[in-house]
Amino acid sequence: MKKYAALIFISVVLFSCSGNNGKPDAYSMKQFMDIISINGGSFSPDEKRILINSRETGIFNAVEIDLATGEQKALTNSAGDAIQALDYFPEDDRFLFISDKGGNEISHIYVQAPGGAVTDLISDSTAKATYMGWSHDRKSIYYQSNSRDKQFFDLYRVTIEGSAKEGQVYPSTLVYTNDKGLNVSSISRDGRYLALTESVTTNDGNMYLYDAQAGTVKLLSAHTGNIQYDPQYFSPDGRSLVYLTDEGSEFMYLASYDLLTGEKRKLEDAPWDILYSYLSRNGKYRVVAINNDARTEMKIYDLTGNLITIPGLPEGDITGVTISDSENLMAFYVSSSRNPSNLYLYNFTTKKVTRLTNTMSKDIDPEDLVEGSVVRYKSFDGMEIPSLLYVPRGLEDGEKVPVLLLIHGGPGGQTRLNYSGYVQYLLNHGYAILAVNNRGSSGYGKSFYASDDRKHGDADLKDCIAAKDYLATLPFVDTTRIGIMGGSYGGYMTMAALAFAPEEFRVGVNLFGVTNWLRTLKSIPAWWGSQRTALYTELGDPYSADSIALYNKSPLFFANQIKKPFIVLQGSNDPRVLQVESDEIVDAARKNNVPVEYVIFPDEGHGFVKKENNIKAYESVLSFLDKHLKGSNP
Repeated sequence: MKKYAALIFISVVLFSCSGNNGKPDAYSMKQFMDIISINGGSFSPDEKRILINSRETGIFNAVEIDLATGEQKALTNSAGDAIQALDYFPEDDRFLFISDKGGNEISHIYVQAPGGAVTDLISDSTAKATYMGWSHDRKSIYYQSNSRDKQFFDLYRVTIEGSAKEGQVYPSTLVYTNDKGLNVSSISRDGRYLALTESVTTNDGNMYLYDAQAGTVKLLSAHTGNIQYDPQYFSPDGRSLVYLTDEGSEFMYLASYDLLTGEKRKLEDAPWDILYSYLSRNGKYRVVAINNDARTEMKIYDLTGNLITIPGLPEGDITGVTISDSENLMAFYVSSSRNPSNLYLYNFTTKKVTRLTNTMSKDIDPEDLVEGSVVRYKSFDGMEIPSLLYVPRGLEDGEKVPVLLLIHGGPGGQTRLNYSGYVQYLLNHGYAILAVNNRGSSGYGKSFYASDDRKHGDADLKDCIAAKDYLATLPFVDTTRIGIMGGSYGGYMTMAALAFAPEEFRVGVNLFGVTNWLRTLKSIPAWWGSQRTALYTELGDPYSADSIALYNKSPLFFANQIKKPFIVLQGSNDPRVLQVESDEIVDAARKNNVPVEYVIFPDEGHGFVKKENNIKAYESVLSFLDKHLKGSNP
């Protein structure tokens, strides 16, 4: 289930902890950042190598791994802008990657040739592009771009002919003109059909079929009430569309739509949301991911519907599954809240599992890291709030520690049991953490998901305040030292807590959080045009009578009520929450003689991608907390 407002405000991803015998060694943020972040996976044409992204150099670059030896080879060496590798070309060593400028989110798609020459596929420097993958015949690349109209993304095709040539150009052809805010979600194998989506509200949507042969658009999801539809893939024969929906259910399940008869059929459901599903190239395997109580449950089926089991896997979630074109190999990541992601290879024929990476820093003893646990507590109105509890290791009997409430982004995000270096860093330095999945979070059914609509900074804030009653039942919690922290929408929640409930929390940590809803909703990037109505329906329309309510839930206009210290961290290139938001709340609070610290990153956007900036950011946060939360008198 997806809430489109969550696309505006990226979640600050949070993660894990639990107890250990004896105090752990104290580690620096640099040591935690020396744990190598990796992601992605694309098999080379000969299936002897795999293309991933690694932040080992301090910023993400493309890296190639030899599957036989595990040897890694850097393919890009950017020192400024993060690079995310996408795919190899089908017959040679060219590959695709995507990158923006300093986090401005104006992403372009590039081709890098074996000699290192790079070609930008997007000729319009002001346009944003998203990658849609190779055609099934591997003769074309699909991408979406808002070059024609900055509000909407059209679909383009780049036809690839022959091998790499020096000075090669890659002309694109317009395939679908998106002039009604219908976004391309899936493409049939023959290219005839496109599955389109429409965001009506953040809880309601539509699904359409575009027939390129007939030039027609057909509504597939006529319905009443709030129902979500999320196309996943067309069947190999092109006769049906497989999609996710919550029609008649609290949770998203997998269904199929027969393009000829219109018959709908449920394929698979679970007592949780199914996150996504796809087929391997020839349809031999079907991959299904389930959001199982903040963990990812991955299922892989063969042609007969039998579940594939892989013995001997390490403990943790399996994510990022990639099956090779031959369907003989599968790459995947395994991680948990105390174990960062590592890449593994599985051979379907030999049943052999091979670990390809070791991302843990040699300076850190894994036994010093902490596993998270799922807990639940009752809020002010009796609603049950799922959360993740992280307890520092080595606590002595009777010892009490300060606690940080960690609030995810969105609205509509979810804190999940994944690895986070900065969470482990704070735990390692004596702070317990309760990551709150307040009402409006995804993953707990559509009723819970919709329960914060038009109640932002009110009901969801009360969920956070109610967490203090739960924390008071835990013997290790110092109830006089409870702070609140979050990024993006979580940053808003932090400032809302300090402005609207000024006595509840001792300190706040605001990472690029909204403080003026009127400005934020008026200045949303142009490329969210197709989702603007849905956002305004959930949050409020700043150009209507809703402006009064938006004013009243904006912490900036009530900064005179803030009493407790806080720190703000902001990227200058952030297109979602503009720097002026943070500038103004800092100035307003300082005029009220509130202790405020402010850290600005001129080369970052909405979230910090560079290693050195992450080190500075969380060292600043820890220093602030040690002074104003751990070290201050109640």
